[in-house]
Amino acid sequence: MNNKNLQYRPITLLACSTLALSSAVAQAQSTSSPPESSGAQIESLQQQLTEQGRQIDELKRMTTEQEKKYQALRRALSQQSRDAQRGETVQGANAAPAAPANAQGEQSPADTEQHPVQVGTAPSQEPQPAVEIPRLFEQPGILTPKGKFVFEPSLEYSYSSTNQVAVIGYTVIPALVIGLINIQQVKDSILTGAVTGRYGLTNRMEVEAKIPYVYRSDSSVGNPLGVGSATESVFDSSGKAIGDIEMTARYQLNEGSATRPYLIGSLRFKTRTGKDPFEVITDCITSCLGNTAGTGLPVNQPTGSGFYLLQPALTWLFQSDPAVFFGTFSYAHNFARNGVSLNLLGGQQEFLGNVKAGDIIGANFGMGLALNDRTAFSVGVDMNSVGRTLQNGVPVTGSVRVVLAKLLFGFSYRYNDKTTLNFTVGAGLTRDTPDLTLNLRIPMSF
Repeated sequence: MNNKNLQYRPITLLACSTLALSSAVAQAQSTSSPPESSGAQIESLQQQLTEQGRQIDELKRMTTEQEKKYQALRRALSQQSRDAQRGETVQGANAAPAAPANAQGEQSPADTEQHPVQVGTAPSQEPQPAVEIPRLFEQPGILTPKGKFVFEPSLEYSYSSTNQVAVIGYTVIPALVIGLINIQQVKDSILTGAVTGRYGLTNRMEVEAKIPYVYRSDSSVGNPLGVGSATESVFDSSGKAIGDIEMTARYQLNEGSATRPYLIGSLRFKTRTGKDPFEVITDCITSCLGNTAGTGLPVNQPTGSGFYLLQPALTWLFQSDPAVFFGTFSYAHNFARNGVSLNLLGGQQEFLGNVKAGDIIGANFGMGLALNDRTAFSVGVDMNSVGRTLQNGVPVTGSVRVVLAKLLFGFSYRYNDKTTLNFTVGAGLTRDTPDLTLNLRIPMSF
């Protein structure tokens, strides 16, 4: 017997009892009887009427109890249907929200409107969950279903106008800019095209690889020192080559719910395949550190940081319809390099010894909001604290801890079931952060 029959069976019994009572009264009224037996018939009909009233009250009570049981079963079935359908989402801000099923197995339009954003799933038999928010950060914590592959081309532009340039992944060693030029202003533009691939190994784990290609141009404005000139000089340089290839693994740690967040751990490894600051030619003739001659600036711009990096991170995701709150805590360790030398003009080299870029403590947080079944909006803040650069175990002169922070706005449009357009605008909140960052991603699932 299904839930629907449980709901209507008491009502049917009530209707049948009422019909039987009406038929009995009509039959009694239409039957002719001697006058002396009419009193006994009336008394009998009154007893039947009383008994039928008691049965009606009992049926009403049974109807109320069955209705409560039916509603409880329907809520439980709807919750299970929603949990099962949450795993059938497409990567980040990309898929249409899954609609929960009602008690008859059909999708409810009302539930579809109330649940435009879906987060993860617990059972290992279901596809891996995803969160439908525009991707703001490098580690969004969005997992790929088992056996699925996501190909994501991207294009990013970054512009800085500051006295110091410290961009994560392209850190400039302070020793490289010590020379006869008093830098007053640096204008730096970086255009990075990248291809990223993600593959779901299990329902809880995915791996990712990213290959960037970087074009970078730099203009430094300053007054030469010690030459008696007050005229500002402009030093231009540029560089283009493959950047630092990155590899990342992510794993869903728990089974989140409506009252607790989903936790996703990740481990990112960045190589130094890009041209690093120690490979480019520096505008010094004999010694940059001794300020003998030259500007101390690189003739060609590097496209990599020059250091291997390992970054563990923890991402949390919490759903509160129709919004999703998210954030990440991370720590990036730069491995030191031994026997580093600086390439000077004329083919000479200057030995720097052991050099280690500062480690990075990072945190970001934000909120994603689904506007409809195709469009979503996100806002977030990304912060990083970059430690001092060490040379032979001693902090480099002039090197200080740098705080980078930017405000991010993300927009997402689901073009179809397999392709999504993600666009992010970033604004620097500190002097050392790039003034403007534009990022376009187009994830395509297969």
